[in-house]
Amino acid sequence: MEFMTLKAIFKQLFSFLALSVFSFSASAGIMLSEGHVRAMPASVPNTAAYLTLMNHSDEAVTLVSVTTPAAKEAQLHTLVEENGMVKMRQVEGFDIPSHGTLSLQPSGDHIMLLSLTAPLTIGDTVPLVLTFKDGKTLAIELAVEKRSTNETQESHHHHHH
Repeated sequence: MEFMTLKAIFKQLFSFLALSVFSFSASAGIMLSEGHVRAMPASVPNTAAYLTLMNHSDEAVTLVSVTTPAAKEAQLHTLVEENGMVKMRQVEGFDIPSHGTLSLQPSGDHIMLLSLTAPLTIGDTVPLVLTFKDGKTLAIELAVEKRSTNETQESHHHHHH
């Protein structure tokens, strides 16, 4: 009797895993390779998310929006230099070439999380849903991490030259 129960459990588990793999491959061949949300003091209402996405498909895709329950709004941003000043600008999307990567980093393109719904602490995870131009979505979770100030200062240093 117990053997039959285990067999039934494994059959259910196998069916679930097979379905999960199928639905994952249907999400445009996009995979998260790494990423994090920047930890900020509790008094700061905004933060940024950084990540690297790999496109394993034969077609280019465009990331067009991000949503998260952790913030009232998430925007795609880039950095531009105007008159020697580095400024953030919202953009319509980020292209990910076929078999290429998209790297969102402190020194460049990134995701702004505006009006956080609660303070984020180191070790928290932030769920994000990435939406692509073709309507497909990818749900991911990023850990909240504090990066060294040297890394931030170096990246800002490069923008002024």
